[in-house]
Amino acid sequence: MSHTATSRPKRLNGRLSERLLLAWDFAILVLVTINLALLLFDSLYLIAPLNTAFAAVAPGLHDAYATTIRANFAEIDLCFVAIFLLDVLLGWIIAIVQRRYARWFFYPFVHWYDVLGCIPLSGFRLLRILRVVSLMIRLQRLGVIDITGWRSYRFYRTYYGVLMEELSDRVAINLLSDLQNEVRHSEHLAQRVSREVIQPRKAALVEEIAARLERTIDDSYAENHREIHRYVAALVARTLEENAELRRLRRMPLGDAVADGLERSLSDVASRVVHEAVDGLRSPRFHSLLADLVGSGIDAWLKVDPATDKVTQQVLIDMLELLKEQVAVQRWKNELSPALTARERQDASRRTGPDAETLSRRQDR
Repeated sequence: MSHTATSRPKRLNGRLSERLLLAWDFAILVLVTINLALLLFDSLYLIAPLNTAFAAVAPGLHDAYATTIRANFAEIDLCFVAIFLLDVLLGWIIAIVQRRYARWFFYPFVHWYDVLGCIPLSGFRLLRILRVVSLMIRLQRLGVIDITGWRSYRFYRTYYGVLMEELSDRVAINLLSDLQNEVRHSEHLAQRVSREVIQPRKAALVEEIAARLERTIDDSYAENHREIHRYVAALVARTLEENAELRRLRRMPLGDAVADGLERSLSDVASRVVHEAVDGLRSPRFHSLLADLVGSGIDAWLKVDPATDKVTQQVLIDMLELLKEQVAVQRWKNELSPALTARERQDASRRTGPDAETLSRRQDR
């Protein structure tokens, strides 16, 4: 038997199992919805004014509910619980077969809301709402439904984002304010930064800064060597033109030729000196010299006095204040305004009458 012939029954079995699981998910979703509606109605039924109003409006239905459902409410709920327990066990078995989790006993901990929702107590029954949410997410992941286009989902996403941004902004602002207070009341902050942060890494900093300077000089010379040589030649020519001895030399017979040769020689010597100097930057000796200069600069920079400590403290406080101002910007207003404007236009276009049409045209303008 060929590989195609053997793989076809596997694909058919896979599709059949997916359809069965999908049908089961839909059935559980319907049962959970019915059960939640029954729990809500029964909770309202227990409220005395509503019970009296129900008996007055539909006495026959009230008596039927009292005798058939309310009297056997615990047994009816246990039937739902049995089906929900079966759903949990079925999902657990499928998770074990598919090796969905690292351990076989992880499933009830991951789906704790399904497990607790099976407990037939009033406090745990409310957790069955989470089962509806999980089933909707599962159907969304399978591509059966698309909840992103629902108005309720858009409403939830919009205002959930607003809530999360406001909460995170408040937490961040409080945290930055606490950091400002810590910096403001800290003693010898710059000295601690110098001693505990920079000094232990001084050697690495010196090496990195020296290497960067060498690369910068080398790359700059490679890109601009022609302009540098022209500048050196122009500088030599201008210097020789201003030299009185050379001007007297030009007045002598064959003086111009001698002066021009001297100018070319000096320009060539100066260009060679620059070129050799740049080549010398790659030598270990120059690297050591540059590292010593950088180290001396870092040592001078790390010398801290009370005035320096105060300046460093104020700089940090001002930086944190700028961060607080940036965090306090309510971006959700900019994101929400276009959506609200589009929604208002859509609502206006759905209305009837000349006033609505005029309003829509004015908004478009």
